[in-house]
Amino acid sequence: MNSLLKWALILFVLISVILNIVLISVYSGRAPKCSSQHLHPLQGKHDERSQVFADLSRDEYLQVQQYMLKQKDLDISTLQTTKPSQNFLFLIDLSLPKKADVLGYLDGKSSKPVREATAVVFHGTKGHIKEYVVGPLPNPVYHRDVTMEKYKKELPINARILPLIEYVLLFSFVEKEVFSKLVKLKKESFDIGQDNNLKAFYQMPPGVKSGDRKTWISFFRDLSGMYIHPVGFEVLVNHESVNTYDWRVERLLYNGQYFDTVEELKQKYDSGSVKKIVFKESRNYGSLKPQRKPLQLSPQQFYAEGKRFSVKNNHILYLDWSFAFGLSSLTGMRVFDVRFKGERIAYELSVQEAMSVYGSVTAGMILTKFLDSSMGIGRFAHELTRGVDCPYDATYIDTYRYIDMEAPTRYRNSICVFEHNMGQPLRRHFADFFHNSYGGMVNSALVFRTITAIGNYDYIWDFIFYQSGSVEAKVHASGYISSSYLVNGSLQFGHQVAENVLGNIHTHFINFKVDLDVLGVKNVFQTKDMEFVNMSLPWMPEHYAMIPHLTMSAPQEAALCYDKKTPRYLHIASNQTNRWGHQRSYRLQVVSFAGEHLPEKTLHPLVAITKHKDTEQTSSSLYSQNDIWSPAVDFSSFIEDNESIEDEDLVAWVTTGFLHIPHAEDIPNTVTVGNGGGVILRPHNYFDEDPSIQSADSVYISPGSEYSCENNRMACLAQDICSPVFEPFTYNSFEGPKSQRWAQKS
Repeated sequence: MNSLLKWALILFVLISVILNIVLISVYSGRAPKCSSQHLHPLQGKHDERSQVFADLSRDEYLQVQQYMLKQKDLDISTLQTTKPSQNFLFLIDLSLPKKADVLGYLDGKSSKPVREATAVVFHGTKGHIKEYVVGPLPNPVYHRDVTMEKYKKELPINARILPLIEYVLLFSFVEKEVFSKLVKLKKESFDIGQDNNLKAFYQMPPGVKSGDRKTWISFFRDLSGMYIHPVGFEVLVNHESVNTYDWRVERLLYNGQYFDTVEELKQKYDSGSVKKIVFKESRNYGSLKPQRKPLQLSPQQFYAEGKRFSVKNNHILYLDWSFAFGLSSLTGMRVFDVRFKGERIAYELSVQEAMSVYGSVTAGMILTKFLDSSMGIGRFAHELTRGVDCPYDATYIDTYRYIDMEAPTRYRNSICVFEHNMGQPLRRHFADFFHNSYGGMVNSALVFRTITAIGNYDYIWDFIFYQSGSVEAKVHASGYISSSYLVNGSLQFGHQVAENVLGNIHTHFINFKVDLDVLGVKNVFQTKDMEFVNMSLPWMPEHYAMIPHLTMSAPQEAALCYDKKTPRYLHIASNQTNRWGHQRSYRLQVVSFAGEHLPEKTLHPLVAITKHKDTEQTSSSLYSQNDIWSPAVDFSSFIEDNESIEDEDLVAWVTTGFLHIPHAEDIPNTVTVGNGGGVILRPHNYFDEDPSIQSADSVYISPGSEYSCENNRMACLAQDICSPVFEPFTYNSFEGPKSQRWAQKS
């Protein structure tokens, strides 16, 4: 027995030794884990003064809310069940300080500006809307009505956007006054009974003139991507009154035929004198569920030596760049105090408006113009999905908002920041003649991103910071197209994309605010272009050739419109010169395919240059959507005042966009490829040479140095390789804001 035990122990020891040798061999061949820390020091320091631009914190939102509730004379409610006839605290957002005060503070010449908030109240009891500035924060003790100061007029209550409670009341009204009386039609045409219902989408703006609140509501099947499942039924509701008992149905549209009353439609349907819609089961072609099982993971990006950028509070450092950031509930993404190599390039770069104009033969879309800042662009910035919306290893940032809800709501991972290989060299040259060499540089840039899902459309918003000193503001569109039921005449307004479904033609207009401060706030606007000149040749004067010539001007006209030839080089320039005697400037390079637009006051020229004014903070407003005819912010007044734009603090308002003629490939979803636009801010004689030549990412190879790491880190990549460390995947968006879940249940 002892001998048997002895041999068993020997065998166990041998097996253990062999296993350890195998494990050591396996793991010794594995790359070490990549560092999550900065292996190289940052090129700048975070600036606490950036918090002058910071979005309100959760505590600040609550402080403003509680202060407003204590003002008994305002008689405000914050409940989601607040009726339109009552007073509702709809929005709380940061009130930006005056630019001169902020610059004085940032440049160390004055004290920190007072921190304040804006509170928007729908005063249903009095029939108007008020905006209040509340401060100071934290611990507010005052509020003042700034409505007239900002808009030079009172804001009528019908200019308000629909709060969630009004959606609920409106659709309940239609159920009671329309569908409950059309049981037979509802069942035969749409297969709707007690256990299911249709989904509603309403037209904007609500009517044809200022003061109207008459909305065409279109109905869709309750399927994935409801927006592409129209059923051919629309109802016009007059809800101008804040009292629901005054609301009424004014018209109905069924299968391309109009009716004055529900009773008329019912009588004609029952008598068989209308062309009926016969329900037919169709596949759920709007589903985004994969139609085959994923087999292979797509390429992933990781940081071999730690991230080269840093986020602290609302301040970001990246190589030679630094900037502050925020996310407005109304206008969305914005950055401030943008500096390159320590010099301020821009005071503000921000999204202002996203507008789409539709064409249709059916009532629900024939006059539709969506102005998304009225709905709230930043309001719909939800959680970003790791590895899809942004690279898996991006840095994700939470935001808080207070708009049409009972309390401030946290939106997890709603902003992402990442450094990204843009897929092509920033610059390169291979010398094949005389001096053999290769010089190049990877185009690695910082991307600051959020994505907003506003109804059917998703917009991907990017601010991209390049090592050449350029900044790009860019948008791409995805999501579902808006559609209408196919009737006679529909094909003049789009293409058929599914059975009885028309994808409606529309344009996208995106407006950006570009407040460049080129070496200070005293700048001029310049244009440059090229024209062919029939020029005699110096050595043969009798011979002529068409030669490109540089043309330059300093126009005083503030607006460059779509219907006029626009110079291809647009500059905001300083009066200082570079080493070569040229004015140091930044160029506005607009990437747009928007084409013509309507001559309405809410729309913008391609580029407008105006003198900075604190009273012209935004190009649109919360109220433009529902009073497009008499907008609270009339952008045309920005450029009609004929003020001098020479040696002034200039702001460029840039409109970009594209035409979308929906086609079969927009089912189920519109892809981002080719659907976008933007503006690039490029240094133009601002430097004496390309600043990226100083980047450590530069590569240089000469004969004999092909494998040297001295000027080419790529040569040593195989030796330095490490394996990435990824955070576990999480997704919280389905928790959603309580207010939206409440509305869906209602």
